[in-house]
Amino acid sequence: MTSPAVYFAHSANKVGRWHQLHTHLSTVSQIAGKFSTSMNWNNEAKLAGLLHDLGKFGDLFQARLRGKESGLDHWSAGAWVALEQKCTAAALAIQGHHIGLQSLAHADLKRLNPKWLAEHPQALRLTAPDIQSLKNRFADDGLTMPQVKQPLLGNSLDATVPTMLDVRMLFSTLVDADYLDTDSHFEGDASGKRYCPSGPGLDATNALELVLSAIEQTQAKTTASFDVQGVRRALFKACLHSAERDTGLFTLTAPTGSGKTLAMLAFALAHAAKHGLERVALVIPYLTITEQTARIYRDIFAPAFGAEFVLEHHSMAGVGKENSLQDNEGEAGQPSYAERRRRLLSENWDAPLIVTTSVQLLESLFSNRPSACRKLHRLQRAVILFDEAQTLPVHLAVPTLAALSHLSSSYGSSVVFATATQPAFAHLDQAVVATNAPGWKPREIVSDPSALFAPMKRVEFDWDSPDTPVTWDELAEQLTRLPQVLCIVNLKRHAKSLWEKLDDPATLHLSTNLCAAHRQDVLTTVRERLTTNQPVRLVATQCVEAGVDLDFPAVMRAWGPLDAIIQAAGRCNREGRRSRLGQLRVFMPDDTGYPTDSYQQATQIAQMIFRRHGASGMKLDDPAFITAYYRELYDLAGVTTAPASREILKAVECGSFPDVANLYRLIKQDAINVLVPYAPQQTLFNSLRGQADDTGLTAVWMRAARSLTVSLYRPKDSDPIWDALLPVPVAGWKQREQNDWFIYTVPEHYHPQLGLVPSGTLNTWIG
Repeated sequence: MTSPAVYFAHSANKVGRWHQLHTHLSTVSQIAGKFSTSMNWNNEAKLAGLLHDLGKFGDLFQARLRGKESGLDHWSAGAWVALEQKCTAAALAIQGHHIGLQSLAHADLKRLNPKWLAEHPQALRLTAPDIQSLKNRFADDGLTMPQVKQPLLGNSLDATVPTMLDVRMLFSTLVDADYLDTDSHFEGDASGKRYCPSGPGLDATNALELVLSAIEQTQAKTTASFDVQGVRRALFKACLHSAERDTGLFTLTAPTGSGKTLAMLAFALAHAAKHGLERVALVIPYLTITEQTARIYRDIFAPAFGAEFVLEHHSMAGVGKENSLQDNEGEAGQPSYAERRRRLLSENWDAPLIVTTSVQLLESLFSNRPSACRKLHRLQRAVILFDEAQTLPVHLAVPTLAALSHLSSSYGSSVVFATATQPAFAHLDQAVVATNAPGWKPREIVSDPSALFAPMKRVEFDWDSPDTPVTWDELAEQLTRLPQVLCIVNLKRHAKSLWEKLDDPATLHLSTNLCAAHRQDVLTTVRERLTTNQPVRLVATQCVEAGVDLDFPAVMRAWGPLDAIIQAAGRCNREGRRSRLGQLRVFMPDDTGYPTDSYQQATQIAQMIFRRHGASGMKLDDPAFITAYYRELYDLAGVTTAPASREILKAVECGSFPDVANLYRLIKQDAINVLVPYAPQQTLFNSLRGQADDTGLTAVWMRAARSLTVSLYRPKDSDPIWDALLPVPVAGWKQREQNDWFIYTVPEHYHPQLGLVPSGTLNTWIG
């Protein structure tokens, strides 16, 4: 067949330069190799970079760049050549760099053979009639494949949690290298210079000095009791001492209000400085705390290191196409340099300090999608801090611990599980070992955690029997006797019912049905009333329990998991400066209901322990008691034998990346983001609505909209709430709709106290 003298990977960029295929393959190989320098599969990553677009040497693809062809598969050819080299991991990465990682099963890999692709799974055509012609052009273009003496997967295709994570890691280096070089081409100048340099490095030593200064300033301004201050100093000292230890798995068990947010950051930076680690990732289960913590960290580091030192990444922190590696890009309106740089650094986590959510990090570890896996190689030689570690769903515990254990042992990272209620994950060590991972035997950063808890006793507990429920009317009457009280319930509908029963101007409501700006206004009012000794009653859901700095003299908490009850106690006499202990009463509402099945199961275990030991046996300030609670929970829940857990591990055994990704979900139900008309911010709402009409959905718009956004479970197609939801068009594609962001168009449905209350439906409320 007739061949052009020069082959191209991508069409002309904005300055008219075409992207030569030789240059693209060589550069992607070099970058992928750089990302895997310390790995024994470094050459295989380089090979993947060289072969990932082998099919673009075909005449049909060259015609496609000129708009004369479409519906082509340019990746299977390179994947098959990688298989011929016995490099199965590279083959999977090449196959998946557009369509996602597929299957390790031998029968599925055989289908990469061109003779098996007559009926293509995506109904595409190969770019050339035979592989040899592509190999010839590859060689004629001066390209040679590196020798891979030890392929990542060797001769075995046995799929385990560790081997699948290894494949994702190699996949990550390829995808990120491909994205970076493609972006460099389309956004480069006339000389081809890359438009966006790498993010800043981690200056751990100087960053630690800034944290030490912030801790000193916090201690100087504190009004906490002497005992509380002593615990905070002891925790900080223990974190710096343990930072000298070798990398690996750690737990940090510390009571609420002990200064854990800055203490564990000090550990991470001192640990990184000691071992030359490259970044710190803080993983938080709740979006509200993620935003709050990112603000604290930016205030510390931005003045010295600039805005890029702290990267905040979660579902509402940016926007991008699922697969932006198109062969002819750039049709949409061009964002600013700063905006494109922020997007790029977010997509591949090229920042020294990352603040993200559990969903974002953990689901990426089990994903098969290019965009989700792209950042995984940044978790090599990192300190990964999991705050509120007790929130990890029980049915995901074994595969999660296996992945993190392998990440630590094979990629030089340290993993820290931090919480006031440390789960007994060491109890699952043998189950983790059974997945072919090294196991789960973390070291405690604080050698004697119980010594931190005794001086922090700030609360007396009053336990109602779970067999003696109270009505909302009875509870409301009891609450009105207390001038300052926080009442936490398990569901939003419970909070709404109780708030309506109170019917009192001193009673406020807090849940995630309120947008962030509304929640902040409520918390400001609550703190002002507490400080000035005015009456204030707050009815809230669990959103108030973690990371929200409130200090009530009395708290009432519906029966729930023990860790939730302990978090509620952290909002009671938090600073320990009151003349008497705070009072926390645990009650049983007659209107039962729980957010999830696992939440209900944990509540039932807590109630069983109460029935067995009585109030005197509920030793919530004893870490050993909490460990025993979790062991019982894991045993009765059947962590390793529960259907959901077995299903995930079976998908792993089958080597199916798509099935594992579909099954590993921290949040089962899909959600949507809704811009709401919160009256005090009406001007901002109107401005955002106008911008949505004018420019559509952009990362800039989403960041501005976050303060007025409420998340809802995705309604059913028949739900009348759709009549009030206006989809935000995609930026640059006014005729095209997306299905994640909406504007609420009925102001009457946003209640001044209850937040978004859609007419006639509550089934979309989250929590």
